[in-house]
Amino acid sequence: MKLEDVKKLLKTHEQSQLLAFWEQLDPAGRDNLLTQIEQLDFSKIDDWVANYVKNPSSAAVPADFAPALSYGSVPKDAEQRRKYNEARELGRKLISGGRVAAFAVAGGQGTRLGFDGPKGDFPISPVKNKTLFQIFAETIAAGAKKYRRACPWYIMTSPLNYEQTRAIFHSNNYYGLNENDVFIFQQGTLPNFDFDGKILLADKDKIACSPDGHGGSLKALYTSGAIEDMKKRGVEFISYFQIDNPLVNIFDPLFIGLHALDEAEMSSKALIKDGPKEKVGNFCLVDGRVTVIEYSDLPDREAEKRNPDGSLVFELGSIAIHIINTNFVEKLNAEGFTLPLHRAVKKIPHIDWTGKYIEPAEPNGIKLESFVFDALPLASKSMILQTVRSEEFAPVKNAAGIDSAETSREMMVARSADWLESAGVAVPRRPDGTADCVIEIAPSFALEKADIKAKLNQIPEIKPGDSVYLA
Repeated sequence: MKLEDVKKLLKTHEQSQLLAFWEQLDPAGRDNLLTQIEQLDFSKIDDWVANYVKNPSSAAVPADFAPALSYGSVPKDAEQRRKYNEARELGRKLISGGRVAAFAVAGGQGTRLGFDGPKGDFPISPVKNKTLFQIFAETIAAGAKKYRRACPWYIMTSPLNYEQTRAIFHSNNYYGLNENDVFIFQQGTLPNFDFDGKILLADKDKIACSPDGHGGSLKALYTSGAIEDMKKRGVEFISYFQIDNPLVNIFDPLFIGLHALDEAEMSSKALIKDGPKEKVGNFCLVDGRVTVIEYSDLPDREAEKRNPDGSLVFELGSIAIHIINTNFVEKLNAEGFTLPLHRAVKKIPHIDWTGKYIEPAEPNGIKLESFVFDALPLASKSMILQTVRSEEFAPVKNAAGIDSAETSREMMVARSADWLESAGVAVPRRPDGTADCVIEIAPSFALEKADIKAKLNQIPEIKPGDSVYLA
């Protein structure tokens, strides 16, 4: 694109400030900036500014919505028990038949954890201090051994950590996985705006951008060639999870089987919320389709509603665990879909229009991102399966307090203790009921609770204060 055409384009969309330092740039800097400008989707930028950047109430709550339906974590009657058994059997066949791929969203940095590097490289396991990447790599390797079929692992990074992530996997020899079965790619980005809707510059030749959210995964899977690779391998179902939750059951035959039996295109796991305002999305039905309403958008009167038995009406919380059909991702991209955007007021480092670098002390602009759950209403069918919090949700998001490394490790130990006790192994307990020991069960030892019973002869006596690693 010629410079004069770029100037006209920017003037039309009121973004001429992007060329403020043009005369100061060398040829390489000019080429760099022009390339970035040409990559901006100007057909959408005016809409983004009007509907999101300048509109604090852009996340409109539907006028009419109801609680979503779900399968319980245990069957409610004999008929459902038969269906669960059928689903488990089908799920096992699909996994062992190579129809399932693992997909981790891993674009985040460990900044909020006080950690310099990709969040996936954060050490978390309670005894061996394994990283999140290593835990999931070992889980995938154990699944391949159990089901006698290698499972490809697709990992979506961001421009913030793509090169670091590749280097980490290379230096760790892909944690024992076949390099050809690990597909690392980048998600897209969206420009950052000031409160007036002007796109910010990170440098004189660089537009300030940020990752486009986990919703960007549905586009990145397609544009990166990941979906094409999956289809060559015969993969039909994507086991989607976020890298910061070490308890995820990637290979859940029940979840995969129910999804397939119900002929769903995108399904979700849910937990029962621990209170009306827990910071998880709320599964709802809007016009008969599963929809997630963010905790911050659900009106208090709806959040507080209770059933006659005292349970919350809107009790199902989203934990970012999904099964997604490869054909569904293909269909969305073929139709040129766009997910709604969500605005976040943030502190955005940038250069001002004098060229001075600014590290703001207060929020100064808007970042936009899309959420993967906004694809749920686009699915022809969607299924929700309840899971138990203690079994499958221990996110590592904060440096301290709720959802921190400390609470995640505590939950990892608690789950291991529960698994052992369910098989008849004695676990020492403190007066408050917590395990009086530290236990880590490697995926190679057990992928699920039922795997423990076959290895009772490998479990030592556990005494108060012991640190036990089972592998």
